[in-house]
This record gives sequence, C-alpha cells and structure tokens, in this order.
Amino acid sequence: MTIQNQIKEQLKESMKARDEVRTLVLKGLLAGFTNELVAQRKKPSEELPDADALNVIKKMVKQRKDSIELFKKGNREDLAQNEEKELAILGEYLPATMSKEEILKIAIVKKDEMGLTDKSKMGMLMGAIIKELKDKADGGDVKEVVEKLFQ
Repeated sequence: MTIQNQIKEQLKESMKARDEVRTLVLKGLLAGFTNELVAQRKKPSEELPDADALNVIKKMVKQRKDSIELFKKGNREDLAQNEEKELAILGEYLPATMSKEEILKIAIVKKDEMGLTDKSKMGMLMGAIIKELKDKADGGDVKEVVEKLFQ
C-alpha cells in the first residue's frame, strides 16, 4: 500500500473518530500530494510515488518546525503547541532517521578517508556524508555534526 493510500484510509478513520487535528493534517497532506502531482504535470487523480510523497511530508515537517520557532519567538505558545501536535502526526509518516551519534561516527571515518583538516573543506565533507546517507539522516543534523567536528 502506498503512502498516499495509507493516508486516505487513515483520513477516513480520523473523520469517523472525530479527531479534528489529525483530520486537518491528513487533508493537508493529501492536498500537498495533489499539488505535487500537478507540479509534475500529472493528473491529480494519479498515485504519487512514495519517494515524492516523502518529499512532500518532509517539506511540511520543515514548515511546521519553522512555524514553531517563529511562534515561540513571538510568545505565542498556544499556536506553537498546535503546530507541535501537527508535527507529531506528520512525523509518523517519515522513516526513522539516524541519531547524531551515528552520524558523528560516519563523519569521523569520512573525514579521515578524505584527509580533511581545515574548516574550508566542511562543505565537501557534508556533501559526501549526505550522498552516502541519503534519506537516512536529516541534513540539519549532518550540518551540526560536521560543524562540531571542525571546531
């Protein structure tokens, strides 16, 4: 079952259970999938491949994280909490990512393999790690680990 079909089924369940937050998030996801299909010049009724669906979900997760940060800066905890609830629901559809400790181990090995010593080569190391890990690690986490490595 594709991610899109899974979300459609869970939308039906959440509507029956009258779970307003989950229903809102799932409807937003389906709208995002439709927008992605249209952007790819496909019919909105077609199935979105799982890789594209994951990209849409990641984009929405990033939007939620940015919103949470802005709401907290503006002292709007109520809105930040709503976004955090939505973020938790979206997180259920993302594959598990590597921890910073696991990324650090790989980064140390890569740094030694490539023989990098100065901070100007940080981008090369990040590129190599992201290329190797692809969707297994968050780009922000990789950046954080590499920056610590070059301090």
